[in-house]
Amino acid sequence: MKISKLFEEHRPRFSLEVFPPKKNGGIETIYETLDGLKDLKPAFISVTYGAGGNIADNSTCEICSIIKNKYNIMPIAHLTCVNNTKADIDYILNELKTVGVENILALRGDINPDVPPKHDFKHADELVSYIKARGDFSISAACYPECHPDSDSMVSDILHLKHKVDCGAEHLVSQLFFNNEDFYEFREKCRIAGINVPIEAGIMPVTSKSGIMRMVSMCGASIPKKLAKMLNRFENNPKALEDAGIAYAIDQIVDLISSDVDGIHLYTMNKPYIAQRIFAAVESMR
Repeated sequence: MKISKLFEEHRPRFSLEVFPPKKNGGIETIYETLDGLKDLKPAFISVTYGAGGNIADNSTCEICSIIKNKYNIMPIAHLTCVNNTKADIDYILNELKTVGVENILALRGDINPDVPPKHDFKHADELVSYIKARGDFSISAACYPECHPDSDSMVSDILHLKHKVDCGAEHLVSQLFFNNEDFYEFREKCRIAGINVPIEAGIMPVTSKSGIMRMVSMCGASIPKKLAKMLNRFENNPKALEDAGIAYAIDQIVDLISSDVDGIHLYTMNKPYIAQRIFAAVESMR
């Protein structure tokens, strides 16, 4: 099934994100993660782009094939443009089509200072247009409830997002956020701007202070006072911080569902037991 049809049947949808093994890890390690997630019956599982961000070490296609053909779950392949030429993208699209993957999350990708970027694509909207013209794929894209860190303003960011949707993005997944009001305000601005595709809320459970601070420094998300107090109180107690982080994520999700969110996209960090606890807590709401 294509993502464009998925949200016509039921909302809210619950989906998951996994990432490929690190460069020195075997592909077989992903089975342990997927074995722990399959019984949650997610609407789809997205797979981030390969460990090194380039075609030579990309295992996303293989993992998507495993998700689809072994676990019978719909996969969405992340595809970035910052380290790929048009020829690279053509090759990857052909590989995805060969294994029956119909859905792609088109992203700019993080700029790695150690890897010179390619210049065929500057932004994700160009990648969306390119994919749209080269195969029968359903395309998703990212959005930033607190504004993309490289954008001049929220108005500018929304206009760029509208252009990305006009280029062919049929579904949006948000970057992580910790204050639901930021998401609701963003969603309202999107609707006013004529962005009417489903917008899934991206939720990342907090499991370590250093890890989440690194993430927010990259994506521009803010830390509310409530979360900051939690991080400071439990930063030296990993088990307590994990429990508190899961509880915080559950509270966010319950509120989002109450406010008619289109979907919840859970960043699993390849830790199935965290996803299991969260899904169990909201099972009756799915």
